[in-house]
Amino acid sequence: MAPRRLVQRLLARRLLTAVLAAGLTCAASAQQDVRLPDLGSSANALISPQDAQDYGAAMLHQMRALDLVVDDPLLDDYINDLGFRLVASSDKPKDHFAFFVVKDPEINAFAAPGGYIAVNSGLITITRNESELAGVIAHEIGHITQNHLERAFEDSKKDAPLMALVLLGAILAGAGGHAGDAPVAVLAGGQSLIAQKSINFTRHDEIEADRVGIQTLGRAGFDPNAMATFFEHLEDVTSADAGGIQTPSLLQSHPVTTERISDAKSRAGSLIAAQKLRPTVSSMDQSQWEKITAPVPFVRDPSVLTAGTKTPDQLDTYSLMRERTRVLADDASKVALYYASNLKDQYGFDTPATRYGYALALTRSGRGAQAIEQLQPLLQSHGGDLILKLAMADARLQAGQRGAALAMYEELTTQSPRNRAVALAYADALVARGDKAQATQAANLLRPLLDNADEPEIYSAYARASEKAGDSVRAGEAFADASYYAGRPFDAMEQLKRMLERSDLDYYARVRIQSRISQLTPLVMELHKRRISTDDNPDGRQQPRQNQLCSDRLCFGAR
Repeated sequence: MAPRRLVQRLLARRLLTAVLAAGLTCAASAQQDVRLPDLGSSANALISPQDAQDYGAAMLHQMRALDLVVDDPLLDDYINDLGFRLVASSDKPKDHFAFFVVKDPEINAFAAPGGYIAVNSGLITITRNESELAGVIAHEIGHITQNHLERAFEDSKKDAPLMALVLLGAILAGAGGHAGDAPVAVLAGGQSLIAQKSINFTRHDEIEADRVGIQTLGRAGFDPNAMATFFEHLEDVTSADAGGIQTPSLLQSHPVTTERISDAKSRAGSLIAAQKLRPTVSSMDQSQWEKITAPVPFVRDPSVLTAGTKTPDQLDTYSLMRERTRVLADDASKVALYYASNLKDQYGFDTPATRYGYALALTRSGRGAQAIEQLQPLLQSHGGDLILKLAMADARLQAGQRGAALAMYEELTTQSPRNRAVALAYADALVARGDKAQATQAANLLRPLLDNADEPEIYSAYARASEKAGDSVRAGEAFADASYYAGRPFDAMEQLKRMLERSDLDYYARVRIQSRISQLTPLVMELHKRRISTDDNPDGRQQPRQNQLCSDRLCFGAR
């Protein structure tokens, strides 16, 4: 990558951090950044809930365009399962939420319009148990359910949402290859505008988010003390003699006071005491259940619905996903060295989860045979763990054992037919060195996953499979969808328009393509109108005036 291009990308990431900090970080006090509006039931004066969801989705697409999202089906399923377990126990379980992992070593988390909640990879890897991670997410959910963003924007209803959009456009200008010092001017102007327009949460909001988050933790079955213990852990990690570790931005801008930790512990203690007074088993017998609930097919004893489904030979999913995050968010070769060094020298580091992380790093750095050696002892003790079996299949494929890998993928597909991680890995293996028949098999495997999917990787995989299977129309549609979800709506529109020029389209294909164009047109027109800069937006590539980048009424200017 050319030096200037690298600088532009780094500047883009810096400014993106400023915008994303507009979400609600999970520590305590105020910070100098833009706050994106929350859309509670009384917030429609700012923007409608549907518009908020659309904006949150657009933000996620543009983050993907900058390679800032850890797009991994296993990790995505885990963080959403954890998030929705908390949402189900919150005050607004029917509201829209979406959870994703940001490829950023900073210890932070944020919320955005439409219920989009992001957790940085650096935060996940520093947590010690699932309850600590859940505590951070519960705090963010608390900010949304209590409409704190709406309160913060009460005095800035007119230009705050637009400012966030303009900042997002400025980010993409920095990543889109503008000549000269425009990205520097954008960054300087953007920082000054953020400082001028910043809106801070009150101490009351933070305490309220703690209170609501602790209640949500307890209701969802997590340790209510986890929020306080995580804050104490952060203080320990960043103490004076912590080996030069930089203080997390979460604590720099939101100092966690002793008073706040004490209050969190007190609230958690009260909740635990109340929980002890409740029955530990279902107080409703089968006859009572049948009188007040609808029948559940194939369930003779409703009490089994509350029983755990984890089998003895399965590992703790949280620990595996923490190490998976560590590998996927960084350079695999570097992370492999981290594991090798610590497994050799650090007492207590050698656990099944760290061995899994080491194997994953080895596979991703082209050393599948060594990864197999790490995974075999784990599978002997935990042979029923799907995550380990999938890692072994990936390692065998990388090591050149394609037949054995395909057999494992097929077994996993039978075991979990709608598992996205398994389907994607199996489909990629079938397409990579397979024939037309195997490509058709891969396309049939992936097609059911396209329903309500928003990950570009799924559409790209389906497109490659369809193309090799000889279905160029379906492949073209999928490539266009992949471009859209990767933050390139103009490219998606152009691909679809070119497809309409084909003479071999049947009636149904033409209708599908026209429908997709109709869906994309309002978004593309809005981006044209606002002149939001993206890599694929021709209106966003014009050279701004010297030291200035404007959008509608707002301009960034270097000072």
